[in-house]
Amino acid sequence: MTSPAATPPPAPARFRPAPTPGRRALAVLASAGVVAAIAMLVAVFAFFIGNGQSPQVFPQLVPHFALAALLVWLLLAIANGLGATRTWFLALITGFTSACLAALIATTVTAGAANGGFPLALFLFVIGSLASLNLVFILAVIAGEVFLAPKVYRGIMSYAPRHPPRRMALVRIPASNLDEGQLTHLERVPVDKALADEQWDNYCAALVAEGWETLEVDAAPELADSVFVEDTVVLFGDLAVITSPGAESRRPEIDAVERTVRAIPGLTVSRIELPGTLDGSDVLKVDSTVYVGASARTNAEGVRQLRAQLTPHGYSVVAVPVTRALHLKSTMTALPDGTIIGDPSLVDVPSLFPRFLPVPEPEGVAVVELSPESLLMSSAAPKTAAMLAELGYRVVTVDIGEFEKLEGRVTGMSVRVR
Repeated sequence: MTSPAATPPPAPARFRPAPTPGRRALAVLASAGVVAAIAMLVAVFAFFIGNGQSPQVFPQLVPHFALAALLVWLLLAIANGLGATRTWFLALITGFTSACLAALIATTVTAGAANGGFPLALFLFVIGSLASLNLVFILAVIAGEVFLAPKVYRGIMSYAPRHPPRRMALVRIPASNLDEGQLTHLERVPVDKALADEQWDNYCAALVAEGWETLEVDAAPELADSVFVEDTVVLFGDLAVITSPGAESRRPEIDAVERTVRAIPGLTVSRIELPGTLDGSDVLKVDSTVYVGASARTNAEGVRQLRAQLTPHGYSVVAVPVTRALHLKSTMTALPDGTIIGDPSLVDVPSLFPRFLPVPEPEGVAVVELSPESLLMSSAAPKTAAMLAELGYRVVTVDIGEFEKLEGRVTGMSVRVR
């Protein structure tokens, strides 16, 4: 059965790294340099046209305006570094004063050198040049500082290189002692390690078949829960947040994950530091809203640190109580259109979510967005799969039964890098 595909959600907020001192210096120097260069060219060209297009003006005027341009570049760089481009009024005052001062100094130097001294008549000539010889230069500096310098400065400060679209999934092979993974809300039952390895292979194969490149984090045979790689890193556009797992036994998992993430071009990496704790499976992103489960694995300090890192970049962090399951994503996930799907019996406060759709099976709470029209989910929730297909989604199912014995979900077994 087919039905119209769900409408894709708005583009998520993109992380922009804080500008470095080098970026700021470049913005200051470039914004001032562009104004100075244009003012010099405009002034020389104006005199060239005004003198009947005579090339004889170049030897006389180029040195003068080159010196004036150099001086105005230095003055504007200082002023722009102090914030002169923030408002048009500051830029106007800065352009006027810098241009006049540069023109006076340049005229004094060139006129004094030509006359071998500085008599009163020459002083009057220097002052009068502001309204004659240097007038076009001054006006060009003012216009450039008001209209062009702010655009150059902000353009450099906000520039973020575009990277090719990524469809990469971080995965980690199950540990040799997988059956020793931690449990909090389920009774321990035997785990078939061979079957778990086969299910993990099939999970990775499903991602590859849907156009995702799998990138394996170094194996950790002795870390039982390491297959649940999502708990160690969360992606927000180009920002990768290395988590601080709530279970002490899982904290050694993050080192290899961080090395892998740092090797991916275009990502900026930050960390949640102790005493803050945060498991990635407690983080649910819906456009620019980030729901964070306040669970047994994620504490208030972890939520605070994540909020402090994300708020400046346009994300809104909403803390959600989680008391009936291990993680927030053990109770709910989000469809590509932003609708939250979950098990009402596991969700503490469903009213926190603007659109909440109950699912008929506990295993159906977790979906991985493969594309705006495609979902990956557990084969243990056929009724939920059928319901989502009725909503217009193409549903890909995989058997992860051995991992579900350890409170695992399809979301926890990979981290999508887009």
